[in-house]
Amino acid sequence: MKQATAQRTVLLMVRALSIGGCERDLTKMALALDRSKYEPHVACFRPDGPRYPELAAAGVPVLHLPVTSFASWSAVKGAFELGRYIRRHRIQVLHAFDVPTDIFGAPVARAFGVPAVITCQLSFRCAEFYTAAERRLLWVTDLLSDRIVVNSRAVQDDLIARGVPASKLFVSYNGIDAAAFRRCEDAARVPQVAGASIVVGTICALRKEKRLDLLLTAFARLIRPYPETRLLIVGTGEKEGAWRQLSEQLGLGPKCVFVPAQDDVRPWLHSMDVFVSTSESESFPNAVLEAMAAGCCVVGSRVGGLPELITDGQNGLMFDAGDVDMLERALRRVLDGAALRKRLASSAERTASEQFSIEIAARRTEALYSALLDS
Repeated sequence: MKQATAQRTVLLMVRALSIGGCERDLTKMALALDRSKYEPHVACFRPDGPRYPELAAAGVPVLHLPVTSFASWSAVKGAFELGRYIRRHRIQVLHAFDVPTDIFGAPVARAFGVPAVITCQLSFRCAEFYTAAERRLLWVTDLLSDRIVVNSRAVQDDLIARGVPASKLFVSYNGIDAAAFRRCEDAARVPQVAGASIVVGTICALRKEKRLDLLLTAFARLIRPYPETRLLIVGTGEKEGAWRQLSEQLGLGPKCVFVPAQDDVRPWLHSMDVFVSTSESESFPNAVLEAMAAGCCVVGSRVGGLPELITDGQNGLMFDAGDVDMLERALRRVLDGAALRKRLASSAERTASEQFSIEIAARRTEALYSALLDS
């Protein structure tokens, strides 16, 4: 499997180039790979989205595979189109970033002789997130993959408990361009919360596992002692209507602001003093890492990979998932203590830049590619 040429061709795959976490992770990796050693290509089912211009500007080729369903003729045509691309560009590494491209890309890569096949499992493989058919297909892709990348030790342990060999798993934490998220000292808040003394906020898909009912309930208990504090929720999803209704029932009114999902979250993070993650299930959330890089004081639930990112009392505060009273106490601590808030935010920013930079993640990924190709 040794390769004599200096530059190796890598095909990164994701379902779409929209605003989701896997899409951002793929784009960051494609842009951060060392071009003297690796030539990145990208393949996806839906190229329209905010990530495409970033890739195009950097000269990264994007292959559109118009696959609309795995149960349709488009999947067969897409497989042969992908195979032709693999042969034409002599792809040496196929690296799929999400479950749809794991299922689609790994068999095609094996059939067309790609030397190194890497899939990803970036969330817990449970019935809540994946259908029974998807979980069965993932067992097949596990067998076809040289390595399965996970973004937290929590997911690694979960897969081992489900019977995946530990030797197949490779832990690679998400990386971030910390400089791009660093806030200016004189950064103004977005108009929606311009008059607030302190802004508590979150950015997430509004799905049930995010448990924003806890955040709304805890914040409602704090509006009397902290009348000039505002709650800012940025995101879109199936629970938006229910959580807007809960906000009104709790009497939050204009003190709680809902904003749709944003292509660029930085102005919104720079408007937040305290960032809260109330999820009952997380692997390694990009939103929390971005909030840390943006200089927010973070408060997170003790689930999944969050304790691998937040050290309680050092670079943030943690509470037991589902415990609204504990969340309320944590929020009171940071709302009461400006010095504590500043210390935790400063430590969080250092953690993001020094331990979780995209440069560190890219070099770690390159080492994986080299290890597989040189073995």
